[in-house]
Amino acid sequence: MPPRRGARPEPESPARPCDAPGCEANGEFRAPKSRDSLNEYRWFCLPHIREFNSSWDYYKGMGPAQIEANLRHDTAWQRPTWPLGRLGGGHRFSEEFLRDPLGLLYATPLHARRTRPVEKPVAPPELRAALDVLGLEWPLDQPTLRGRYHELAKQLHPDVNGGDRGAEDRLKDVNRAYSLLRRKVGSGTAAPEAAEASAAG
Repeated sequence: MPPRRGARPEPESPARPCDAPGCEANGEFRAPKSRDSLNEYRWFCLPHIREFNSSWDYYKGMGPAQIEANLRHDTAWQRPTWPLGRLGGGHRFSEEFLRDPLGLLYATPLHARRTRPVEKPVAPPELRAALDVLGLEWPLDQPTLRGRYHELAKQLHPDVNGGDRGAEDRLKDVNRAYSLLRRKVGSGTAAPEAAEASAAG
Protein backbone atom coordinates (compact mmCIF):
# COMPACT_ATOMS: atom_id res chain seq x y z
CA MET A 1 0.00 0.00 0.00
CA PRO A 2 1.25 3.53 -0.67
CA PRO A 3 2.44 5.45 2.40
CA ARG A 4 0.08 7.77 4.25
CA ARG A 5 0.47 11.51 4.15
CA GLY A 6 3.43 12.56 6.22
CA ALA A 7 5.04 9.09 6.09
CA ARG A 8 8.78 8.86 6.14
CA PRO A 9 10.79 7.66 3.15
CA GLU A 10 11.57 3.96 2.82
CA PRO A 11 14.62 3.46 5.08
CA GLU A 12 16.54 1.26 2.65
CA SER A 13 15.37 2.73 -0.63
CA PRO A 14 18.25 3.24 -3.08
CA ALA A 15 18.76 6.61 -4.68
CA ARG A 16 16.58 6.84 -7.77
CA PRO A 17 14.72 9.59 -9.61
CA CYS A 18 11.04 10.23 -9.08
CA ASP A 19 8.91 8.36 -11.65
CA ALA A 20 6.64 11.34 -12.24
CA PRO A 21 7.25 12.73 -15.73
CA GLY A 22 9.62 15.69 -15.72
CA CYS A 23 10.41 15.44 -11.98
CA GLU A 24 14.11 15.43 -11.03
CA ALA A 25 13.66 14.90 -7.28
CA ASN A 26 14.59 11.64 -5.56
CA GLY A 27 11.98 8.89 -5.55
CA GLU A 28 11.87 7.97 -1.87
CA PHE A 29 8.32 6.63 -1.56
CA ARG A 30 7.03 3.52 -3.28
CA ALA A 31 3.57 2.98 -4.73
CA PRO A 32 2.05 -0.11 -6.41
CA LYS A 33 2.05 -0.11 -10.20
CA SER A 34 -1.57 -1.25 -10.38
CA ARG A 35 -4.29 -3.19 -8.59
CA ASP A 36 -3.03 -6.38 -10.24
CA SER A 37 0.65 -5.67 -9.45
CA LEU A 38 0.65 -4.70 -5.78
CA ASN A 39 4.15 -6.13 -5.27
CA GLU A 40 5.65 -4.14 -8.14
CA TYR A 41 6.40 -0.51 -7.41
CA ARG A 42 6.97 2.92 -8.82
CA TRP A 43 8.93 5.49 -6.80
CA PHE A 44 7.89 9.08 -6.17
CA CYS A 45 9.08 12.14 -4.32
CA LEU A 46 6.95 13.46 -1.44
CA PRO A 47 4.72 15.84 -3.48
CA HIS A 48 4.06 13.19 -6.12
CA ILE A 49 3.35 10.37 -3.65
CA ARG A 50 0.79 12.66 -2.02
CA GLU A 51 -0.76 13.26 -5.42
CA PHE A 52 -0.76 9.51 -6.09
CA ASN A 53 -2.40 8.76 -2.73
CA SER A 54 -5.15 11.30 -3.26
CA SER A 55 -6.14 9.69 -6.58
CA TRP A 56 -5.57 6.02 -5.72
CA ASP A 57 -8.78 3.96 -5.87
CA TYR A 58 -8.28 0.21 -5.59
CA TYR A 59 -11.86 -0.52 -6.68
CA LYS A 60 -11.92 1.80 -9.69
CA GLY A 61 -13.57 0.11 -12.65
CA MET A 62 -15.19 -2.66 -10.58
CA GLY A 63 -18.93 -3.22 -10.45
CA PRO A 64 -20.81 -3.66 -7.14
CA ALA A 65 -20.75 -7.46 -7.42
CA GLN A 66 -17.00 -7.50 -8.10
CA ILE A 67 -16.33 -5.19 -5.14
CA GLU A 68 -18.39 -7.36 -2.79
CA ALA A 69 -16.68 -10.55 -4.01
CA ASN A 70 -13.26 -8.92 -3.59
CA LEU A 71 -14.06 -7.81 -0.04
CA ARG A 72 -15.33 -11.25 0.94
CA HIS A 73 -12.26 -12.88 -0.59
CA ASP A 74 -9.89 -10.67 1.40
CA THR A 75 -11.69 -10.75 4.75
CA ALA A 76 -11.67 -14.56 4.74
CA TRP A 77 -7.97 -14.82 3.84
CA GLN A 78 -8.91 -16.62 0.61
CA ARG A 79 -10.39 -19.58 2.51
CA PRO A 80 -13.91 -21.03 2.13
CA THR A 81 -16.40 -19.59 4.64
CA TRP A 82 -20.05 -19.99 5.58
CA PRO A 83 -22.37 -17.50 7.25
CA LEU A 84 -22.71 -17.82 11.03
CA GLY A 85 -25.65 -19.84 12.22
CA ARG A 86 -25.78 -22.22 9.26
CA LEU A 87 -23.20 -24.79 10.43
CA GLY A 88 -25.46 -26.93 12.59
CA GLY A 89 -23.79 -26.71 16.00
CA GLY A 90 -25.64 -29.73 17.34
CA HIS A 91 -22.63 -32.04 17.46
CA ARG A 92 -20.75 -32.85 20.64
CA PHE A 93 -17.18 -31.69 21.07
CA SER A 94 -14.61 -33.88 19.36
CA GLU A 95 -12.40 -35.98 21.61
CA GLU A 96 -9.53 -33.88 20.26
CA PHE A 97 -10.83 -30.89 22.24
CA LEU A 98 -11.00 -32.87 25.48
CA ARG A 99 -7.49 -34.32 25.49
CA ASP A 100 -5.50 -33.85 28.71
CA PRO A 101 -1.90 -34.90 27.90
CA LEU A 102 -0.53 -33.55 31.23
CA GLY A 103 -3.16 -35.28 33.35
CA LEU A 104 -4.28 -32.05 35.01
CA LEU A 105 -7.98 -32.91 34.89
CA TYR A 106 -7.92 -36.54 35.99
CA ALA A 107 -9.23 -35.71 39.50
CA THR A 108 -12.05 -33.50 38.22
CA PRO A 109 -15.67 -34.64 37.65
CA LEU A 110 -15.09 -34.27 33.91
CA HIS A 111 -12.64 -37.19 33.91
CA ALA A 112 -14.25 -39.10 36.77
CA ARG A 113 -17.29 -39.75 34.57
CA ARG A 114 -15.31 -40.64 31.45
CA THR A 115 -13.59 -43.81 30.39
CA ARG A 116 -10.59 -43.60 28.14
CA PRO A 117 -12.02 -43.03 24.64
CA VAL A 118 -11.07 -45.08 21.64
CA GLU A 119 -8.74 -43.08 19.42
CA LYS A 120 -10.58 -41.89 16.32
CA PRO A 121 -9.17 -40.16 13.26
CA VAL A 122 -9.52 -36.39 13.62
CA ALA A 123 -10.66 -34.32 10.65
CA PRO A 124 -8.24 -31.63 9.44
CA PRO A 125 -9.29 -28.24 10.89
CA GLU A 126 -10.00 -26.72 7.48
CA LEU A 127 -12.56 -29.47 6.70
CA ARG A 128 -14.54 -29.48 9.96
CA ALA A 129 -16.99 -26.74 8.97
CA ALA A 130 -17.65 -28.41 5.61
CA LEU A 131 -18.27 -31.78 7.31
CA ASP A 132 -20.67 -30.06 9.71
CA VAL A 133 -22.60 -28.49 6.82
CA LEU A 134 -23.10 -31.90 5.20
CA GLY A 135 -23.63 -33.75 8.49
CA LEU A 136 -20.76 -36.16 7.80
CA GLU A 137 -18.08 -37.74 9.96
CA TRP A 138 -14.36 -38.17 9.34
CA PRO A 139 -12.81 -40.24 7.79
CA LEU A 140 -14.83 -39.92 4.62
CA ASP A 141 -14.89 -41.74 1.28
CA GLN A 142 -16.10 -40.58 -2.11
CA PRO A 143 -19.26 -42.75 -2.33
CA THR A 144 -20.48 -41.48 1.06
CA LEU A 145 -19.71 -37.88 0.08
CA ARG A 146 -21.49 -38.17 -3.28
CA GLY A 147 -24.51 -39.88 -1.75
CA ARG A 148 -24.92 -37.25 0.95
CA TYR A 149 -24.48 -34.41 -1.54
CA HIS A 150 -27.15 -35.74 -3.90
CA GLU A 151 -29.52 -36.35 -0.98
CA LEU A 152 -29.20 -32.74 0.23
CA ALA A 153 -29.26 -31.30 -3.29
CA LYS A 154 -32.62 -32.96 -3.94
CA GLN A 155 -34.05 -31.73 -0.63
CA LEU A 156 -32.89 -28.14 -1.11
CA HIS A 157 -33.33 -27.67 -4.86
CA PRO A 158 -35.29 -24.45 -5.68
CA ASP A 159 -37.83 -26.42 -7.75
CA VAL A 160 -38.70 -28.53 -4.70
CA ASN A 161 -38.86 -25.62 -2.24
CA GLY A 162 -40.81 -23.13 -4.31
CA GLY A 163 -37.96 -20.60 -4.50
CA ASP A 164 -37.50 -20.44 -0.71
CA ARG A 165 -34.44 -18.22 -0.06
CA GLY A 166 -33.50 -20.11 3.09
CA ALA A 167 -33.29 -23.37 1.16
CA GLU A 168 -31.37 -21.62 -1.62
CA ASP A 169 -28.80 -20.25 0.85
CA ARG A 170 -28.48 -23.64 2.49
CA LEU A 171 -27.91 -25.25 -0.93
CA LYS A 172 -25.13 -22.77 -1.67
CA ASP A 173 -23.45 -23.78 1.60
CA VAL A 174 -23.83 -27.44 0.67
CA ASN A 175 -22.27 -26.82 -2.73
CA ARG A 176 -19.27 -25.01 -1.21
CA ALA A 177 -18.76 -27.74 1.36
CA TYR A 178 -19.05 -30.48 -1.26
CA SER A 179 -16.59 -28.74 -3.57
CA LEU A 180 -14.00 -28.42 -0.78
CA LEU A 181 -14.38 -32.00 0.46
CA ARG A 182 -14.37 -33.45 -3.06
CA ARG A 183 -10.90 -31.95 -3.67
CA LYS A 184 -9.57 -33.16 -0.31
CA VAL A 185 -11.04 -36.64 -0.24
CA GLY A 186 -9.77 -37.52 -3.70
CA SER A 187 -10.15 -36.92 -7.43
CA GLY A 188 -12.35 -38.61 -9.95
CA THR A 189 -15.75 -37.42 -8.73
CA ALA A 190 -18.12 -36.11 -11.36
CA ALA A 191 -18.94 -32.41 -11.23
CA PRO A 192 -22.08 -31.40 -9.30
CA GLU A 193 -25.15 -31.45 -11.45
CA ALA A 194 -28.06 -29.11 -12.02
CA ALA A 195 -28.56 -28.29 -8.34
CA GLU A 196 -25.11 -26.77 -8.12
CA ALA A 197 -25.68 -24.72 -11.24
CA SER A 198 -28.99 -23.44 -9.89
CA ALA A 199 -27.44 -22.37 -6.60
CA ALA A 200 -24.67 -20.53 -8.37
CA GLY A 201 -27.28 -18.37 -10.07
